[in-house]
Amino acid sequence: MLDAVWLIPALPLAGFLCILLLGRRLGDPKSGYLATLMVGGSFAVSVGVFIDLMSKTAEERHHLKTLFTWVPLESFKIDLAFLADPLSLTMCLFVTGIGTLIHLYAVGYMHGDERFSKFFLYLNLFAFSMLMLVLGSNMLVTFLGWEGVGTCSYLLISFWHEKESAATAGKKAFITNRVGDWGFMMAMFFAFWAVSSLDYSVINGSQLSSTTATAIALFAFIGACGKSAQLPLYLWLPDAMEGPTPVSALIHAATMVTAGVYLMVRINPILAVSAEYAGWIIAGVGVVTALFAATVAVAQNDIKKVLAYSTVSQLGYMFLAVGSGAYVAAIFHMVTHAFFKALLFLGSGSVIHGMHHEQDMRRMGALRKLMPITFGTFIVGWLAIAGVPPFSGFWSKDDILLAAYDKHIVLWIVGLVTALLTAYYMTRQVIMVFYGKARWHDAHEEHGAHGDLVSEHGELQPHESPWTMVTPLVVLAVLSFAGGFINLPFEESTERLAIWLEPVVGVHHSDTAKLPLALVAVAMGLIGIAVAYAVYYFKKVKAVEPKILADAWGYDQAVSNFMGGPGRKAFDGVAWADAHVIDGAVNDTGLLVRNTAGQVRKLQSGNVRNYAAAIAAGVVLLLAWFVVVRGIL
Repeated sequence: MLDAVWLIPALPLAGFLCILLLGRRLGDPKSGYLATLMVGGSFAVSVGVFIDLMSKTAEERHHLKTLFTWVPLESFKIDLAFLADPLSLTMCLFVTGIGTLIHLYAVGYMHGDERFSKFFLYLNLFAFSMLMLVLGSNMLVTFLGWEGVGTCSYLLISFWHEKESAATAGKKAFITNRVGDWGFMMAMFFAFWAVSSLDYSVINGSQLSSTTATAIALFAFIGACGKSAQLPLYLWLPDAMEGPTPVSALIHAATMVTAGVYLMVRINPILAVSAEYAGWIIAGVGVVTALFAATVAVAQNDIKKVLAYSTVSQLGYMFLAVGSGAYVAAIFHMVTHAFFKALLFLGSGSVIHGMHHEQDMRRMGALRKLMPITFGTFIVGWLAIAGVPPFSGFWSKDDILLAAYDKHIVLWIVGLVTALLTAYYMTRQVIMVFYGKARWHDAHEEHGAHGDLVSEHGELQPHESPWTMVTPLVVLAVLSFAGGFINLPFEESTERLAIWLEPVVGVHHSDTAKLPLALVAVAMGLIGIAVAYAVYYFKKVKAVEPKILADAWGYDQAVSNFMGGPGRKAFDGVAWADAHVIDGAVNDTGLLVRNTAGQVRKLQSGNVRNYAAAIAAGVVLLLAWFVVVRGIL
């Protein structure tokens, strides 16, 4: 079964090609079911490869499948090869598993869209690109998938490109990620310069100096900041909410934003060499991003933007784990986050669908009775991300906080404050959407003239979503509850994920007492929930939602102002210098040579008398020179 690993990315690629050729004929919903079937088949193959790999000893869980030689040179060769090991298979399982659920959900969510088939064309290409990224045995194959997910994110975020905001968001994501891609390329260049190879086995197994390892690690981290939306490159992700909700779920839970964390864990031996420098930078950026995004989320009113900033914050936790050397904890939280964040995004999409595309939480309320399945599953996601035991988010977040405590107590404290804010803003969201009085009547009166929220009967009536949308919610709710059981911290035998990943990433061992830290983390989460209930449910305290938080501390606007002002002028100046100084020097040199040649060419007239006269003149000049020189001497 291990030799069939190539089928994991091949099936979504086959779905992409089939829809490309037959999508219009298949139409709605057949093209959606075909795309779902292809990703589901990829999940089935992933399970088969996983079972086969599990049957081997820990030392043997490493299988390389080479398809062909991609770059055939005498002294340098790159294969298009796939690496099946515990890390790549873990990624494949949740990418394809959750991807299948999101595809199925999208069949109902996108029903009736005039570009239904094209949407699933892009979704299958997205899944293929992500699987190429995680299965690549070398950095160049990973980079192929890396660029693929970047391109697909542009296509999907701006899918409804007739909306100016969606078109702008797509371009913003594409351009911001190009900055990160520069970092990835620099990491590849340094790695090749150091070991003359791009294979992970060679790079990770080489004896690199601390300086070289730090350069590779930090440039790779720049790439990771772009893909996984960390400061200062996070600003594309909140605007990515302009795309259809299944896209948001796919980007945030199963594909693109997990790529940066995966890359850093894949090169963990290099991070170990550079831990004294790179580890602190990665952990610092991660924890600051986690806190920054959490503060912004407390003041957002768009149901999807709350979750978008939440994703940025949770990714910060993962990088905190990476920088602390707790690679299992980073992957563990990536898996559980994939479960509950996919659930929350798809749940928000169900709310938006039932509310006739309304996304402002101030115009919702009292939806728990009208959308009972969406409500029940959303509650599971809320408890998971808030870190309430025994839901999955508690176990993985607690692992990260333990590693942060071992790294430095300040990192732990900031992580705890972030946990409190997470519980607070998620509770705020639950209360505003599902509790309180129904506020959609006010929204109907406000927007009824435009028909934004008006049903066929002339008034808004929120409703539960179809089975294609609620079935994935139920499955994800089960995973969000039980997903943490794959790595329970009670004893070695219950840390199944750690045992599985140990051959690739090792295990972070801690001598710190786990129970007291876990109790503190639970207490912080419960305080956040209690405060949110006091403010938004019981209204005992006035809500504090400063505009500066709603505006993300003004960072996004500051970047936009710079790019539209001094940045634009600087770029225009660079363009002028390129055109007039660099190109001008080249062009003027060519012009000088051409004009000189034109003048010299006039001497080549072909007239023998002219040539004889020139020779005679030369002889006279030579004689005169000798006479003058002789006379002086």
